[in-house]
Amino acid sequence: MSARLLRRVLEERESSLQDPKLAAVEQPEEEVSPPRAAPRNPFDLLDDDADEEEDKEDEVERSQHESYTEQKHSVKKKPVEVVPETKKKSKKKKKKGKSEPSQAKLKDEQSLESILEDLSIEKKPTHQIAHQSERLSGKEIERNEKIPGVSSVLAIDPKHLKGENEMRRIFGSKVVDSFENQRNMPSSSRQVRGVRRVAHNPRKTLLVSPPSYWPPWDKSMSMDLLETKSGLNYFRYVYDPSVSHVQELFEAAKGANDLNAIAAILVKYPYHPESLLTFAELFKYSGEHQSSADAVEKCLFAMECAWHPLFSPLQGNYQLKYSHDTNKPYFTALFSHMKNLDRRGCHRSALEVCKFLLSLDSDDPKGALFCIDYFALRSQQYKWLEQFAEEYQCDNSLWLFPNFSFSLAIARFYLERDASSEGSSDHTDKSSSVDLMKQALMLHPLVLQKIVDKAPLKDSSWTQILRNVFFGSAKPGSPSLEHMINIYVERHYIMWRFPELQNLLKEAALLVIESLKQDSREAQDWSCVRKEVFSSEKNEYSHLLVSDFSDTTPSLPPEELRPFMVGPGMAHEMPPPPELEAGPERLRAPREVAGRHPALVFLESLLPWVDYGDNHHDENDENNGA
Repeated sequence: MSARLLRRVLEERESSLQDPKLAAVEQPEEEVSPPRAAPRNPFDLLDDDADEEEDKEDEVERSQHESYTEQKHSVKKKPVEVVPETKKKSKKKKKKGKSEPSQAKLKDEQSLESILEDLSIEKKPTHQIAHQSERLSGKEIERNEKIPGVSSVLAIDPKHLKGENEMRRIFGSKVVDSFENQRNMPSSSRQVRGVRRVAHNPRKTLLVSPPSYWPPWDKSMSMDLLETKSGLNYFRYVYDPSVSHVQELFEAAKGANDLNAIAAILVKYPYHPESLLTFAELFKYSGEHQSSADAVEKCLFAMECAWHPLFSPLQGNYQLKYSHDTNKPYFTALFSHMKNLDRRGCHRSALEVCKFLLSLDSDDPKGALFCIDYFALRSQQYKWLEQFAEEYQCDNSLWLFPNFSFSLAIARFYLERDASSEGSSDHTDKSSSVDLMKQALMLHPLVLQKIVDKAPLKDSSWTQILRNVFFGSAKPGSPSLEHMINIYVERHYIMWRFPELQNLLKEAALLVIESLKQDSREAQDWSCVRKEVFSSEKNEYSHLLVSDFSDTTPSLPPEELRPFMVGPGMAHEMPPPPELEAGPERLRAPREVAGRHPALVFLESLLPWVDYGDNHHDENDENNGA
């Protein structure tokens, strides 16, 4: 019940209980001494009518409070006592706008409590009132956004998502703007291919900055909300029914290795995700990394334009399961975009994209957990890495993984160095970097040997360390752990080229050898931990390729790509490459070997362009001579 309705009920009760004689006496008294009106300020005419109505309501409510209190405590009052009370009310009207005395406030509160007691209305507890005020202020929405199971440590910083912003911080705005202006100008090759279009203002997106020469989004995809479970919204990409046949054309062209057919799809549907990713891989293997990155960004732009209104990377209450086939291109594009950012040196942007990729699907189908620590170290987010290892919910403790066991030691090392340079002690309750590195080597001794070979570490002291039985004869123990170690070494080996980290690793390795001399049972204890944590006899991470985490890209020669640039059965109609167009007149004549030094002939035969003819001629000559 509202306060206004409550006071209306009390007013009716007051009128029914009031003595008619007393009312008759009060009426002339009030007429005899009417309250004097305060002098009107001309500027009050500028006030709103709502303020005047609120003031009038306050006066009525205040008078009702006092009249009810009078009736309750002094029902048998003399009529003479009413006149001073009326004067008191007139004084309150004159003092409108000023703060009331504390005694009057206390009187009002007591009267309200007595009213509630009389009407047997139960007062709300304090926490309910606070909860209601939170709902009115919007705090309930904020609390619902903090969904259990969604780690706040994966919150994305939008200002660090785009690589262009990080490039501006590194090289300056002028350099990046000049590069972007050159990029926004379509090249002559695009004009020859008929892709010349009128420049327009493309849609602003969160992940990429589309250039002006990109065509408008064709709306060939959209995103559906499948369900909402445990506070999480589950989404799935869907193709528009009008372009459903395009996917069938792509599958047919993919099965026939016909890149021309895929290119024809892109001519008509320039934002087909699978076709763009196919050409991104083609450009990457042919060495055209910028064209590959453009194709990936084009795919991300199209799929971001198709986002559902409830899908927001900044909230974290979403899931885009990799099990749906239409969602897989987005994971592939994000993973490729993350690697492209790392190749350009935008490690902080790569970290934000990696967090977004990890939050899309809790199953981590692309292995973002195996590289997120690397991007955190390269972007110097050491405290965030420690917080992530503590707060992220996973089946096993993250520090047991090879990458996190070593990366946490590195993060602790740099935090200690920063604290010592500032003259303060940081996290004295935590283990030191040397202790963390020692634990990592005890848990994963095989990593040391692989790092020495991959980095490589050429100091003679490493040879002496690897001669120890604990490091020299180390075995992974399970296929899953061996695969994880290979991924870690392939992704993180460049970190061990820093001299300070080599010294840290060497110090920890020597401490491990010294401790094993004193107590050899410690190695068995860590071996039991490995077997218990990684107990599966099959490789649980076989879907992750080690080459996907490498910073080196294998390249294919042009002659290997030529068969894929034509349709099936048309390879024989292709003109031969220039080096094979030479007819019989360009064939090299066999060289003579008679009368020449055998060693010189042998060395000359190792050259690929040297031809000595068929062997049967030499055999016939020998037989004739015999």
